[in-house]
Amino acid sequence: MTNMKNKMLLVALGLGLLATSCRKSAIDQIDTDESRIYITNHDTTANFGNYNTYSIADSVLVVNGNSATKQLNATDAAFITAFKTAMQAKGYTLVNKANAPDLGVQVSRIIQTTTGYVTYPDYYGYWDPYYWGYGGYGYGNPYWGGGIASYQIKEGMLGFDVVDLKNVGAGNNLNVVWNGLIRGSGIFNASTAASQVDQLFAQSPYFQNN
Repeated sequence: MTNMKNKMLLVALGLGLLATSCRKSAIDQIDTDESRIYITNHDTTANFGNYNTYSIADSVLVVNGNSATKQLNATDAAFITAFKTAMQAKGYTLVNKANAPDLGVQVSRIIQTTTGYVTYPDYYGYWDPYYWGYGGYGYGNPYWGGGIASYQIKEGMLGFDVVDLKNVGAGNNLNVVWNGLIRGSGIFNASTAASQVDQLFAQSPYFQNN
């Protein structure tokens, strides 16, 4: 009877392990939306209720290393429109930059390249001499000594900067009162521009004039 119980326990454990091995890992189940990271920051001394109007740049600033250019494609336009919609919902009025807006908004596409290094061990090559009809000849591959290899990862991010144009500081210095950053997979997508911008404002409840 004891042996039978032990056998049943082993079968149960085996089935449990099989079920566990068949499950997808949590990381594999993360979709594109869940992989995105939203970061916001603001000037804690700013009173966002004191601002009424704003103007937004009609193009996107593309920052790639030390260079910066202005561009406007369909995705860029979608993010600019999404930000306008969000600002209207927060009680701000869009005006032309020539009409002395209280706030100025700049949308940026940031391309960041990160360089990393990885070490690799001595490598003699994997070659089966018997497969090629040279049994007994051994390895003929050249020896590759161990060392360090470099690699680069290019990442795209979306930046949103809101500047106080109403209260210009000494020396004509402009104060950034709010900024947001989006990074992750599939962020440059016109169809999700509104939801991405909404996420930034959702975690900035202080940013409103109504």
